[in-house]
Amino acid sequence: MTLTDAPPEAPAPQDLPLRKIPTRKRLVPYWLLLPGILWLLVFFALPMVYQASTSVQTGSLEKGFEVTWHFQTYWDALTDYYPQFVRSLLYAGTATLLCLLLGYPLAYMIAFKAGRWRNLVLVLVIAPFFTSFLIRTLAWKTILADGGPVVDVLNTLHVLDVTSWLGWTEGSRVLATPMAVVCGLTYNFLPFMILPLYTSLERIDGRLHEAAGDLYATPATTFRKVTFPLSMPGVVSGTLLTFIPASGDYVNAELLGSTDTKMVGSVIQSQFLRVLDYPTAAALSFILMAIVLVMVTVYIRKSGTEDLV
Repeated sequence: MTLTDAPPEAPAPQDLPLRKIPTRKRLVPYWLLLPGILWLLVFFALPMVYQASTSVQTGSLEKGFEVTWHFQTYWDALTDYYPQFVRSLLYAGTATLLCLLLGYPLAYMIAFKAGRWRNLVLVLVIAPFFTSFLIRTLAWKTILADGGPVVDVLNTLHVLDVTSWLGWTEGSRVLATPMAVVCGLTYNFLPFMILPLYTSLERIDGRLHEAAGDLYATPATTFRKVTFPLSMPGVVSGTLLTFIPASGDYVNAELLGSTDTKMVGSVIQSQFLRVLDYPTAAALSFILMAIVLVMVTVYIRKSGTEDLV
C-alpha cells in the first residue's frame, strides 16, 4: 500500500464540529420548572413580603395600618412573649426526642423484620392521616380523661408522681398539663419521623450486616458502627419534619393544654384573629422562623450529614 492509498487520518477531537442543541430543547427544563417557581412566588414569597411589611406597621384595624418601619415591635414581641417561645421549643424538642425513640425501633422492624407484612405496617403508620388532624387531637382528650384507664395505669405505676414532681402534670391529672400537649404532639407527628427513618434504613445493603457479623461484631456493635451511621440522613430528615411543625403548632396546646401551656403558635393565632394586632402577630411569626432557621442550620452542620432523605 502506497502512501497515497492510506486511509485519511481521523480528525482530532478539537476539530470535530460541535452539535448545537436547539434553543427550544434547551428551554424545556426551564419551562418545566416555571409552574413550581410561580407557585413558590405566589404562595410563599409574596405572603412573606406582605407579612414583613405588616410587622413594621403601626395603627389599628379601625384607623388602618401604615408602614412606619417600627422595628420596636420585634423587641416588644420577644420580651413580652419569650416564655411562650421557650415553652414551644421545649415541647417541640421533647416531642421530637420521643418520636425518635418510638419511631426508630418501628422503622427498623419494618425495614428488616416485617417481611411480607411490610406494606400492611406502612399502611398502619400512615392510617392516622386518613382522619382530620383536629379529630385525632380531640381523641386524646378522651384517652387522657380524668379517671380513664390510661390515667389509672399511670397512677398505679406511680408515673404521675414523677411527672408531677417535674412539673409536667398536676397530681393525678394529665389533661391541661404539659404532658398532655407533648403526648398530642408526639402522636400527631410520629409518622413524619417513621417514614424518613424507614426510607433511610431500607436503603442499607444487607450484605454490610453480614460482613460485620463475619468480622465477629456483636449485634450492638453492628448497630452502632453500621446501621445507625448509615441511617443518619433519615434521622436528620425525621427530626426536622417533626420539630419544625411542632414548634409552631397551636392545635394541641389549645385543645389539650391550658393557659399555662400556651405555645407561641397560640399567641400568633390569638393576635391575628382575636386581638387583631397584625404587626405583633407578624413579628412573632418572623422571630419564630428566625429561631428555628438558626437551630436547623446548626443542627444540620453538627449532624455530619447533608444527604437528606
